[in-house]
Amino acid sequence: MPDTATTWKLIHSERATLVDTLEGLSPEQWATPSLCTGWSVQDAAGHVLAGAEQTPVGFIGGLATSGFRFNTMMDRHAKRLGALSPTEIVARLRARTTTTNHPPAPVAAMLGEVVVHGEDIRRPLGLVAQPAPAAIVACLEMYKSTNFPVGAKTRIAGLRLVASDTDWSHGAGPEVTGPALSLLMVMTGRAAGLDGLSGDGVRTLSARL
Repeated sequence: MPDTATTWKLIHSERATLVDTLEGLSPEQWATPSLCTGWSVQDAAGHVLAGAEQTPVGFIGGLATSGFRFNTMMDRHAKRLGALSPTEIVARLRARTTTTNHPPAPVAAMLGEVVVHGEDIRRPLGLVAQPAPAAIVACLEMYKSTNFPVGAKTRIAGLRLVASDTDWSHGAGPEVTGPALSLLMVMTGRAAGLDGLSGDGVRTLSARL
């Protein structure tokens, strides 16, 4: 895993790239369903903004008012900020391309947020903006050993994941091979990441999504 300073540089770069994507969207694109069930592209962008503006105090307060139900809090924050105008979402997220506040979680989690949700936004729109390889690998390293909040560790258990476009692999068992970003997407529960994957472990992994 990169050190904290390097991780923040990656976060800021990926946020800036996502803002550039959002800035060029039409009203119809903002309203398109994202890869996150129940969220439009605008809601998903609101979720990214919520994380980018979050603080430890705000996180605990939001969790308390949501009955300590993490997913409920995430949905409320996404819908609340997703109700802002696209112009305001873009402006406020662009203002977070230099800040280092974050909820009480590892800084790497903030990188995972923007990389994965960036794809949740772009893929349904047919848009491509390849994250930095270092950012993708850092996310793979983080998610491979954790289940909260997306169940990645359990999902990939007993499989060997091998990136075809960078020097990264993990695990033992039937193999799943493909682009690192596709591996990251399926690791975090996105069936859209199955495209481009091959190997004896793909069927098992697909069944776990």
